[in-house]
Amino acid sequence: MERADKAEIADPVARLLSGYERMPGVPDELIGADGGLRPAWRGFIAALAATEREDLEARKARGDRYLRDAGVFFRQYGPQAASERDWPLSHMPVLIAEDEWRRIEAGLVQRADLLERIAADLYGESRLVTDGHLPPELVAGNAEWLRPMVGVAPRGGHYLHFLAFDIGRGPSGDWWVIGDRVQAPSGAGFALESRIATARVFSEQFSRLNVHRLAGFFKAFHSALNGLGANEDRRIAVLTPGAMNDTYYEHAYLARYLGLMLLEGEDLTVVRGELMVRTVAGLKPVGVLWRRLDARWIDPLELEQSSQLGTPGMLDAVRSGTVTLVNALGSGVLEARALMAFLPRIAEALTGQPLVLPNIATWWCGQDAEREFVKANAETMTISDAFATAPLFERDDMAVVGGRIDAARGESLAEWVDREGSHLVGQEAITLSTTPAFDGGHLKPRPTSLRVFLARTASGWTVMPGGLARIGRPGASAELAMQRGGAA
Repeated sequence: MERADKAEIADPVARLLSGYERMPGVPDELIGADGGLRPAWRGFIAALAATEREDLEARKARGDRYLRDAGVFFRQYGPQAASERDWPLSHMPVLIAEDEWRRIEAGLVQRADLLERIAADLYGESRLVTDGHLPPELVAGNAEWLRPMVGVAPRGGHYLHFLAFDIGRGPSGDWWVIGDRVQAPSGAGFALESRIATARVFSEQFSRLNVHRLAGFFKAFHSALNGLGANEDRRIAVLTPGAMNDTYYEHAYLARYLGLMLLEGEDLTVVRGELMVRTVAGLKPVGVLWRRLDARWIDPLELEQSSQLGTPGMLDAVRSGTVTLVNALGSGVLEARALMAFLPRIAEALTGQPLVLPNIATWWCGQDAEREFVKANAETMTISDAFATAPLFERDDMAVVGGRIDAARGESLAEWVDREGSHLVGQEAITLSTTPAFDGGHLKPRPTSLRVFLARTASGWTVMPGGLARIGRPGASAELAMQRGGAA
């Protein structure tokens, strides 16, 4: 372990950081490569070091009390039953300097534009497949690619309106994308509530540091929703799967915060190709629907027939052009892990520019050379379902890490990769940067990733100035998910 150099910092700061040890070869958000505090943290750490322990504990309790009073929770699913769990706030914020953030913003806006162009192509001319930039198996074999939506141009001309990207700082110190959240991105409401709670813990420090506020981002998104065709006669609503969903609190919170209706599938009906909501005053048209429901469940007539969450005829309403869905149905195809293997090449083909923020190195095993490479380098990879959409730190049961395969399978890793072929993808093993978190009254480094949100407005993409940071247990980079004990 490498201990941070504290020779040139004040004694209170040295005491605060006395047990903070940076992992060898792993970048840290607090301690720079030179062993000193990163500039963005210096004022905050100095103020924190000058805070009495009793005062700090009272401040942390104030933040926790706010979350309890606001009723913030998420639903955790266990082997026996689901339970509501208090929002697990790690009171320390993650601070990023504005100049560094501007580069992150530029990279994510570029990526959002790229995904928009890919979605338009996959449901339009399909030139990416025809020209050989994307294997047809990765489109036709993806359950999130919806054939009924081919040729259906979304009202307003855009497929994507609200996105999230999971990013992390790699061993080189650069940021890269580890997951694209396109289908129905979650976490924006939790990011806002976590920011409010943390600001109550460190109110004076946040003010002195000129931390950007989040309200402007949500105001811009709300204006954008209004601009998608809603008016006094056409409502804007949030579509939720219902109260048993693990992020239902967020659905209700965002609907209330933005002044939108919160609806479930049974609250809606389609009449002559128009989406209507049932109200005490009769049926009223819905012009914009921000869906938090995966596409395959949204219309039991044309998609998943067993769905009890959707609304029969929803696809017909979309095709008629009377309603805008955020995001467009079928956009979940963009989340497939295997797509990352082709994004750098597609970016060059469509824009002539490399990705500003690269994604983690990815190899699709449906190609001979890539499959052999994955087998030869399996010890440094995570091998998993090519069509999986969950982030790597929310692994599925199919994943193999570090070349270790269960002997009960009755086959070697090479045999498994050869057999599964195009259904597998190899990705560089993740080593995330660490960030300080309180542990028993002391600061300790914990692995972290950041989910950043983008909203399309009339002037283009706007990026939330911050996001939802998630931390894991010591050395457990792949265990950041809330369902697996992560904290915000």
